[in-house]
Formats: sequence, structure tokens, C-alpha cells
Amino acid sequence: MHHFHYQQDELYCEDVPVREIAEQVGTPFYLYSHATLKRHFLAFDKAFEGVPRLVCFSAKANSNMAILKLFADLGSGLDIVSGGELFRGLKAGFSPGRVVYSGVGKRADEIDFALAQGILMFNVESLEELELINQRAGVLGKTAAVAIRVNPDVDPKTHPYISTGLKKNKFGIDTETALKAYKIARKMKHVRIEGIDCHIGSQISEARPFEDAMQNLMNLVDLLADAGIKINSLDMGGGLGITYNAETPPGPDEYARAIVETAKTRSLKLILEPGRVIVGNAGILVTRVLYRKPGKDKEFVIADAGMNDLLRPSLYKAFHAVKPVQQRAAGSITADLVGPICESGDFLASERVMADVTAGDLLAVMSAGAYAYTMSSNYCSRLKVPEVMVKAGEFSVVRERQQYEDLIRGESIPPFLDAN
Repeated sequence: MHHFHYQQDELYCEDVPVREIAEQVGTPFYLYSHATLKRHFLAFDKAFEGVPRLVCFSAKANSNMAILKLFADLGSGLDIVSGGELFRGLKAGFSPGRVVYSGVGKRADEIDFALAQGILMFNVESLEELELINQRAGVLGKTAAVAIRVNPDVDPKTHPYISTGLKKNKFGIDTETALKAYKIARKMKHVRIEGIDCHIGSQISEARPFEDAMQNLMNLVDLLADAGIKINSLDMGGGLGITYNAETPPGPDEYARAIVETAKTRSLKLILEPGRVIVGNAGILVTRVLYRKPGKDKEFVIADAGMNDLLRPSLYKAFHAVKPVQQRAAGSITADLVGPICESGDFLASERVMADVTAGDLLAVMSAGAYAYTMSSNYCSRLKVPEVMVKAGEFSVVRERQQYEDLIRGESIPPFLDAN
């Protein structure tokens, strides 16, 4: 459920007409519904009611400060994959003791930053990383709580670029090596074993892969117990999908049923890292039609948003529904919705049946709350777009549109280029 709806043929975000925001802010822009964000987080958390847990929102899905603060105020923890995400999270009000640090490429300075702040736990991706964390913790006089990320070799049945739990993926450690890693960690002076971690992919549309991964992890937990190594927490990662088109992914309740009862048998605290399922359908990208361009083979609708603003269609061939901000009885067309970027891969929708639009019309690209702005860029020296949040009948710009001066901020021309 989301709070984007039509009233008298006009698209609203909660109680605010999207058209009015476009008139004041300009296009393109991202638009988020406060009510949807809040509802989705609380619904996910409630699915695990009665179970010791920490829901850690995945910052990489959407790291806007306003969104992070909203979740921090709701009691969320934070899943991070960089020092920058930790910095954002702390500034937004997250307690460092509710932060878990994932990712395969943690630098020494990022590890130091996290240790100094006193984060909850590192999800360790390799033996070399484990050694570095132990070393840096010793230098700083700290003890690092760790979980080993296990690669269970489970097919999440999703796009190969966002599959993370197969043995061919770069993520995690196979079960045999993970057992070795725990035995090594037990002997380290500056590491404390806290949990076990797994993340099998993103946009997962059925519960079975989670069940398979869970069984694999429990087998390892039992082996560790036999070796005298106690595991206190289970981090199942994220990955729960949303409906972009016709998908029917499991809801939070079904997801919870797939893992809760098994976790209870080992008295494990659950750590969960939802991202897309919380924010995906809570945001849209609003763009304005610049031109209609009929071709011999197909028709193009050229908009002022492009692949630098929303990369998912170009990168993953991802589907995003496209809706008119103002509905008219003008029929429909079949066209490619494309942007201004000088690449044929610059499209938001391909061969799509859409409203019969004209130059100046506003379009809403739906389900653009996750992996959208966070993956945007200044490609072709295009300005990054603003982000706007609506709460009931008011809206606020929560990130300003870049200006041209922002494009060259921090750059310099060295003196030797001016030397003659």
C-alpha cells in the first residue's frame, strides 16, 4: 500500500497535488510519502512482534537524511556499507550501538571510524577482513563484535546483478571456511564473536530461498555449538521484494514465518536489514515531457529525467510503472520513455503503453523510493535533482536541486596548465 492516489483525475501524494509541487520545485524531482514510509516500517517490525529483534534499515536503499531521521525516531537500527553511510546515520540520530556494518570492501580508515563510534557489529566477509578488524581494534584499544557473513549457495531467483547468496557471488564465506573463520576469531584478542550473518539477494519474490538459507545457517550454528562457540544473533539481511509490475512477493508476515520459528529453537536474536520493501513504493520520480518524437519503427517520448536520475531501467532493465500526473480522456500510445542522455540505453520505460501525452505534461515514474536517488549521478554534467517529502497536507524540500557551481566544487586547474 502507498499514499499516491488520484482525486478527480489528479495525482496526489497524501493530501498534496503532485502538480502543485512540480510548479514550485520544478522538474525532475523525487517525491516521498511520509505516511507510506512510516506505515511500511511499522508493518515490517510488527511482523516480528514477540521475537527479540533489531530492524536495521538498509541505508543504501535511500540515505536521505529526512528518511533516516524518520526511521531513527521509529526505533530503527541502521545497516551500512560505508563510512559515509555511518556518518549520515549518526547525523540523522541513529545510536551507533544500533548500527551493523556490512559490505565486502571495508577500508582500514572506515573500520577505525566504526570502532571509534562503538557500532553494534561488523558483518565480516573474508578472513583477511577479520584479521584487519582485529588488528585495527588492537591499535585503538577496542574490542570488535563480529558476525561472519555466510554464503549459503542459495539461488534467490532474482536479477543476477542483485543475487548475493550463490557461491559464484563475491559476498560472504562458504560454510566450511566460515567454520574455520569462527575458530580463528575465537583466538583473537580484539574480536568478540556475536552472531552469524547472511544476505542472499535483493527483490526476492518468494519465501523458499529464505527458508533454504535459514536451514543452511542453522546447520552451521549447531556445528559451532558443538565446537563450543556460542552464537547470540542471526542477521538474515534483507532482500524482500516489492510489486513493481505484476510480481507477488511475500509480505513481511510470510517472510517472518519463514525464519522466526527456526530462530526460536536456537534462542537467537534476529537482526533484519529491510530496504526496498520499506521505501520502494514510498517514492516516485516526477518528470516533464519535453518532446514527442515519432520514428519509423517506434515512437519516443522525451522527458527531462534520464538514466543519470534513475539508473535501474538501464542497468537492470527494471520495470517502473509510468502514470500521468493529470489523467485525460486522450487515449493511449505505445512508446519508449527516454531521457536527454546521449546513450541509446537512456530510457525509463521501453515499448510501454502509456497515456497519450504532449509536451509539458507531467509523468510519475512509480516505485522509485529505493535504489533511485542513491544510484544517481552527474553524468553528462547534469544536475542532481531535488528530493521532496510530503506529510499529510504539507511538503518540504529535503534535498535541494544542485546548481551549476556544485558541478565544479572541489575541482581545480593545476598551475602547470597555465604555464607557457
